[in-house]
Amino acid sequence: MADGTLDFRNRAGLFDAVDGKTFDLIVIGGGVTGAGVARDAAMRGLSVALVEARDFASGTSSRSSKMIHGGLRYMAQGDLALVQEAASERKAVERVAPHLTRQTPFVIPAKNAAVTAKLRTGMWAFEKLGDVPKDRRHEVWSKADLARREPTIATEDLSGAVVYPEYLTDDARLTLANIRSAAAHGAKVLSYAPVHAMLTENGRAAGVVLDDGLEGTPNRARVFGRVIINAAGPWVDALRVLEDPAAPSRLTLTKGIHLVVPAARLPVTRTIIMPAADRRSVFAVPKGGMTYLGTTDTFYPDADYWPRIAAADVDYLLAAAAQRFTIDPLTRGDIVSAWSGVRPLVAQAGKSASEISRKDEIWTGPGGVLSIAGGKLTAYRMMAERIVDMTQQLLGQKVAAARTGAEPLVGGDVDVAALTRTLGAPGDRLVGLYGAEAQSIADAGGGPAVEAAHAVLKEGALTLEDYWVRRSARAWFDLDGGLAALAPAAAAMAGLLGWSPAQTQTQIETCRALRADSLAALETA
Repeated sequence: MADGTLDFRNRAGLFDAVDGKTFDLIVIGGGVTGAGVARDAAMRGLSVALVEARDFASGTSSRSSKMIHGGLRYMAQGDLALVQEAASERKAVERVAPHLTRQTPFVIPAKNAAVTAKLRTGMWAFEKLGDVPKDRRHEVWSKADLARREPTIATEDLSGAVVYPEYLTDDARLTLANIRSAAAHGAKVLSYAPVHAMLTENGRAAGVVLDDGLEGTPNRARVFGRVIINAAGPWVDALRVLEDPAAPSRLTLTKGIHLVVPAARLPVTRTIIMPAADRRSVFAVPKGGMTYLGTTDTFYPDADYWPRIAAADVDYLLAAAAQRFTIDPLTRGDIVSAWSGVRPLVAQAGKSASEISRKDEIWTGPGGVLSIAGGKLTAYRMMAERIVDMTQQLLGQKVAAARTGAEPLVGGDVDVAALTRTLGAPGDRLVGLYGAEAQSIADAGGGPAVEAAHAVLKEGALTLEDYWVRRSARAWFDLDGGLAALAPAAAAMAGLLGWSPAQTQTQIETCRALRADSLAALETA
């Protein structure tokens, strides 16, 4: 795996490669936090095993608002340290993954001059904290500017807007790029390998027992680690109970949903911030031929893989859009796709879902397992740096400087603009997904079959959902909700993974059912 290739077809071989072995570090959880930890540790020369119960980024790390942002909202909450970290981390992510950090203006409409002045004061402080260069600082639009540049916005109650640049990303592919980069530096990584039990020696956690989570593949491995990190996101508490059955819950889960509509129905060219009924800020984000609306923030009881989207969630976002845009109000019939996810936040009694801090915390369990939770997508690299520093201290090593902010991720060694021009019409999407590897996808003809084969041979995909949802994002951002991609992608994967016709059809039906379930709330009157 010297080049970061992940080919997981030989399941027995993958389990044999870690069974009975001892690593400096076992990372449990293949979301962006675990991926960042594995990459950082491997780059410092530690031996690393990363294990994930499902597919990489299959939980929170593929269900975010897909933004690498500076945390302006946390300025209002007085969390200046979080603002400063997020603002500086935007630059680091842009350096190592330019194809996964697309700059886009954010537009904050203002009702009067006093609101504009307040926003500008906040922006000046934000830009100073984040050391934002002059060419990326905010600007003020008049009411006429706003009407001309974003003509779908209702401006009757507005005096203008404050506009500043932020970044959009593909969260699942950012996670995958970190995992592939960890593998390129020697980390052993396994997906569909849930932790069945914790191994202990003299009261200390010494390893884990892994099962094979794929049907019909009864592999098992005992893997030992000098340090074990629990980065399981919403499932952190469940892993803590394996270490200590009496462990109290430390997390509060909140749910966020997003709705996707055709850009023709909501034609915006920038991200528009708008108030919702409860005075929270939500947004409309352009992406390719689509616009997505998000997000909600409500308490949710369980660490569900696919949290249920309620009719009230849908109505909340549609109502916010109806108040801000002049178009015929969006209806449920306009929604092409929708996704939901849960945020693993550190519990804070008495606070509303949106008031709970997004700071990360690290806890040491009675068996010595380090558990990390909270945090923001933007700050994943610094979260990893802090916990790998702790790991080296526990190993009795001199703490080495992290190099994750300088070396490109897999796919990141690319001139985005030049390659996009070279590839022509499909270049924007391909480069935005694959970076430097987009050329090989295009050379092979592109399309779902080619992409799906690449997903199996290079990116560790083992199910059709892995490709359809997380490797290609077609489930969210194709105009038909990605349905046309299912058959050709499944056919390509079947030949590589040895699926029978019945198994291939089951893979397709699983994806169709997932889509139907995510849209079930649209049928609620």
